[in-house]
Amino acid sequence: MDIFIIIILVIAAVLLFMVELFIIPGISLASFAAVTCLVVANYLAYVDLGSTAFVITLIVSLAATLVTVILFMRSKTLDRVSLKETISSSVENLKKTSVKVGDEGLTTTRLALVGYANIYDQIVEVTSCDGFLNADTPVKVERITNGTIYVRKQ
Repeated sequence: MDIFIIIILVIAAVLLFMVELFIIPGISLASFAAVTCLVVANYLAYVDLGSTAFVITLIVSLAATLVTVILFMRSKTLDRVSLKETISSSVENLKKTSVKVGDEGLTTTRLALVGYANIYDQIVEVTSCDGFLNADTPVKVERITNGTIYVRKQ
């Protein structure tokens, strides 16, 4: 019965480790549960079956985890679930716009320091110099620095 419990714990640890690695990346409950299962399995092997069983359980649990990860990485499973989209969009290039210092416009969104404004029929991303501004607030372009348009309430 002890060996059966140890085997179940090692299998659970490997499965939880795979969940942690491929489904919920980061340190989460699955990683803590996997480590706990491995520790408990090795502890039970040492206490109930002796030091030789502990060493064998430790080697088998580490090898099972490593072999499972390698087999999963080599399988086509990751290719089927991975994203294959490429990003074809780009950041708005300010050189394409004809916005100049002194131009006037109207905010189209709330400027929680950054938002959008309609300046001479061009919707551009702007940064507020006056703090928070509501939508439909008249603004004036104060300066343009490193591609960022700074506006001030009129």
